[in-house]
Amino acid sequence: MAVRVGMVSLGCAKNQVDAERMLFILREAGFEIVADAALSDVVIVNTCGFIESAKQEAIDTILEFCTLKQEGRIKAVICTGCLSERYRDEVIKEIPELDAVVGIGCNSEIADIVRNVLSGAGAFGRFSEKEALDIEGGRIISTQPFYAYLKIAEGCDNCCTYCAIPSIRGRFRSRAMEDIISEAKWLAESGVTELVVIAQDTTRYGEDNYGEQKLPELLRELCKIEGIKWIRTLYCYPERITDELLDTIASEEKLVKYLDIPMQHCNGDILKRMNRRGDRESLSALIAKIRARIPGVILRTTMLVGFPGETEEQFTELCQFIKDMKFERLGCFAYSAEEGTPAASFEDQVPIKIKEKRSEIVMEEQMFISDRFNESMIGRTLEVVTEGFDRYAECWYGRSAMDAPEIDGKVFFASDRKLREGEYVSVTIDDVMDYDLIGTRV
Repeated sequence: MAVRVGMVSLGCAKNQVDAERMLFILREAGFEIVADAALSDVVIVNTCGFIESAKQEAIDTILEFCTLKQEGRIKAVICTGCLSERYRDEVIKEIPELDAVVGIGCNSEIADIVRNVLSGAGAFGRFSEKEALDIEGGRIISTQPFYAYLKIAEGCDNCCTYCAIPSIRGRFRSRAMEDIISEAKWLAESGVTELVVIAQDTTRYGEDNYGEQKLPELLRELCKIEGIKWIRTLYCYPERITDELLDTIASEEKLVKYLDIPMQHCNGDILKRMNRRGDRESLSALIAKIRARIPGVILRTTMLVGFPGETEEQFTELCQFIKDMKFERLGCFAYSAEEGTPAASFEDQVPIKIKEKRSEIVMEEQMFISDRFNESMIGRTLEVVTEGFDRYAECWYGRSAMDAPEIDGKVFFASDRKLREGEYVSVTIDDVMDYDLIGTRV
């Protein structure tokens, strides 16, 4: 009987792609992959270690499965991902119940590592250079079957002062375009109709191996793939958004009119301390240009409040910027001082209660903006991809092109016939509920 392996992947979609590649390696090595990790022989927790809340979630998840191991319900627990890469010695020391702690550079050795822990070799750590992380290879898709993440690069060179990603993931390195296109074609042949293009900074794609930004060209090539219906791009840095990229999104039918642009702040002094570019004037001009070139575009951004030195006046400026720009989608985070990052040593740290309050204020304002935007959708008919049936609400639900998987809202709708997962239908919007839309299939 084959050894059963379960995977729990935490954190971002980029980490999820790594997990899918490890699952493929394990399956090819003869292991049985099970969906419910609690029913497996070996559990792999693919962790996030980006901010404090993510680290705590990872630790709690690891301890949960270590308890199952102590009860004799599973045989081994392995820690992979960003937490094990960032805190190598600490994880080994503080969680002795783990059977193995694996750095990201050893993901390709996961089958051998599972065999070792089952052989009774004892707890161990295995690490290599970050750049040894294999960004090519097969995957077992863990999302719903009609959409998939397409990671086009690994690592990051931006070195924002609050961010630990460069120290965890290493230098930015783009995949070869032909390899990305080949993977996208395989995804389409597997039934995927929506591609979500991701990297730490998608707009930097190609600068390292082609000497110039290649994202627009890559997107145009992806649009040629038969079977793909929607393509959306996440993590576009504002200073690298070119006219060519905007014209490509505007002209290509398969590219949904949606841009994710993590801005973090609008105050020039704060952005400079973050080692980011721009200010309120330049960002406002960029947003105006995007909306002029791509009519009806949906803009998503993230903001970081309570950064060291952020004054009440600078926070007020950010709030006014958000009111003026009226982002259709926005997330806000309270700054978390991360070990090893320059900003963690800045002297003028903002008290945690003030940071959290500022985050609440931003999200309250965004709720009002989102309500007004959603109300403007009433009476409109949207194309929606069906994700499932809600037995409690007794209706179907899905996403429009305005919504990215897992982070944006839903469309709940009635239908006079049974639908299948991944089916695209037309829905007339009748009402709104918080960040979600309610309608009827037509």
